[in-house]
Amino acid sequence: MKKTAVSISALLMAFSVVVSGCGGNNNSSNSANNGGKQGESSATTAPAASKAPSTEPVTLNAWVMPNSPKPDADFLKTLDPYLKEHPNVTVKVTVLDWGSAWTKITTAATSGEGPDLLQLGSTWVPAIASMGGIDKVTDKVADVGGAEAFLPAIWKTTSIAGDSEVYGVPWFVDARAIYYRTDVFKQAGVDTATAFKDWDSFKSALQAVNGQTVDGKKIAALGLPGKNDWNVVHNIFPWIWAAGGDVLSEDNKNVTFNEDKGLDGVMYYTGLAAEGLVDKASLEKNSSQIEGDFGDGKSAVIISGPWLAKNFATPKANGGMDDKKAAKNFAVAPLPAGPGGQATFVGGSELTVFSGSKNKEATWELIKYLTSDEAQNAYAAVSGQLPARLSLLESPDLDANMKAFSEATKYGRTYPAIPQWGPTETALQKHFANVWDIVAGVKGKYSRESVKEELDSAAAEVKAIINQ
Repeated sequence: MKKTAVSISALLMAFSVVVSGCGGNNNSSNSANNGGKQGESSATTAPAASKAPSTEPVTLNAWVMPNSPKPDADFLKTLDPYLKEHPNVTVKVTVLDWGSAWTKITTAATSGEGPDLLQLGSTWVPAIASMGGIDKVTDKVADVGGAEAFLPAIWKTTSIAGDSEVYGVPWFVDARAIYYRTDVFKQAGVDTATAFKDWDSFKSALQAVNGQTVDGKKIAALGLPGKNDWNVVHNIFPWIWAAGGDVLSEDNKNVTFNEDKGLDGVMYYTGLAAEGLVDKASLEKNSSQIEGDFGDGKSAVIISGPWLAKNFATPKANGGMDDKKAAKNFAVAPLPAGPGGQATFVGGSELTVFSGSKNKEATWELIKYLTSDEAQNAYAAVSGQLPARLSLLESPDLDANMKAFSEATKYGRTYPAIPQWGPTETALQKHFANVWDIVAGVKGKYSRESVKEELDSAAAEVKAIINQ
């Protein structure tokens, strides 16, 4: 039965949503999410002397997240060419912190009072669409090149599962891959051409680099955030997928991540920590701290997104880590293949037309520009995220690091595009955090049976949510 917007709204308000499910990395040390503020700025371009405005003056309000070092200024800089050609358009941008954005957006969706242009994390689109908070843009898809112009994994998140309507256009993509210290692997005699091929070779490589002495200090093989990370769910599912497991059944009515294949994936991933390849202290840290530790030479391998490569290329004076030894001695590799093949988490953000907007035509024109090759390329350069358009992801102009992430997107997976994903991810976050407590020995003894019991508890809670 198709759920009504009212019932979905009530469900969503009853649970807190895990903001990292949007596909933003939510990393306080990462320049792509610095600031965490709500601010407003505007840009108006004076008309050229020989060119009169082609339409009436219009002011568009845009709500975006802190996706880059200077979120409002970077957004407006990306728009500068468009604004110069459309001097009648003024854009006012409000930057929403990822932590408070969900509440502000759902409040706007239910009240009808909000912006014209709205950025939504990819996993948020089905929920806000079901609440009637954003317009359908199905009949306009051809304007942006059609579904085939975008990465398939992210395009799936523009609709509600089982519904052919389209509600947004992909803006940028977040994917995960391996960062490793090239100097440490060389010192340990590990062949990086084969080290990341599959689970067996990956574990062997980690065992070889574990405890290597660098600058007089022993280095841990793998930096791994545990239960306190906002990315707990994103961190675990690639291994479930690589084992051949999945989140839900194909019809999204049954839970499958706790079945044997899914359990195999969780045991392999958590086993890396249980077997001593991870400094146990890192399990109390979040992604931001793990990235900092990698930069400081405390680990030889971490798993992160494309923003970290940009951070390593950014001067320290500008908040970057170009002064770190790791910045000059790292490379990016894909996650290793498991029994079910290769998989990585792919998220991102989309641009939508707020249903309460009184300037929908002008808003759509803005979205068309922001999702064009020119604008996506410019925004990727300032944000460190990947563009969503295939023409750019497959460009020969990408540097080696971005090519590695582009390659990773080819086997990228995302979560079911269901309105209930917010509370579903909240439940998963809680239970997956408990799994890390089991690994750390503070919640029973680590074993396949104890982890299975926790996954079964998670499955029961998720099943109740998706069946509401």
